[in-house]
Amino acid sequence: MTTFALAALVLIMLPGPDQALITRNAVVGGRRGASLTMLGGVLGLTVHAGAAALGLSALLLTSATAFAALKIVGAAYLLWLGAQMLRSAIRSRRSPTADVLDTAVAAPRRGLAYLRQGFLSNALNPKVALFFLTFLPQFLSTDSASPRAEALLLSGIFATLYLAWFGLYIAAVDRLGRWLRRPTVKARIEEVTGLLLAGVAVRLVTEGS
Repeated sequence: MTTFALAALVLIMLPGPDQALITRNAVVGGRRGASLTMLGGVLGLTVHAGAAALGLSALLLTSATAFAALKIVGAAYLLWLGAQMLRSAIRSRRSPTADVLDTAVAAPRRGLAYLRQGFLSNALNPKVALFFLTFLPQFLSTDSASPRAEALLLSGIFATLYLAWFGLYIAAVDRLGRWLRRPTVKARIEEVTGLLLAGVAVRLVTEGS
């Protein structure tokens, strides 16, 4: 368990789309926005972790059509999300107070959007399914009486570490909130996040094709 926890923590801490998305939403929506994105992200991971534990991911990966469809849908969502952030960055440069007013007026709707972004960015990502299918089995005991239960336990540990790490990360970003929310800095963060997500989307559909 200790070896798995350490390996999982290293993987979680590596910079990637989750960190970029949480950083962007921390700047735009504050701690609440980032926390909801984190919660959505861990729910998306849980979908794949549970599927891997139950053997459903293996079925997905054996169907070329189903896997290709998931890749296309996941890439399309990330590309759309990236485009929205690039558009928001342009709008922020033109009218620095626009997002502040939008957030004050539509906080509940934005809260659901943050949760949905975190969830869909992971739930629709076939690389996450592949990750759990190849990562979890390496730490299962060969003599385990219930490998499925053990896989679910390891998935729970991974989710707990995900929440702990990004909870600390959100707190750190929040302390820099005043500086990060300066219009020029905020616009730059949105641009970088949008380009990163679009790049992941392109790589998702081109790798292995």
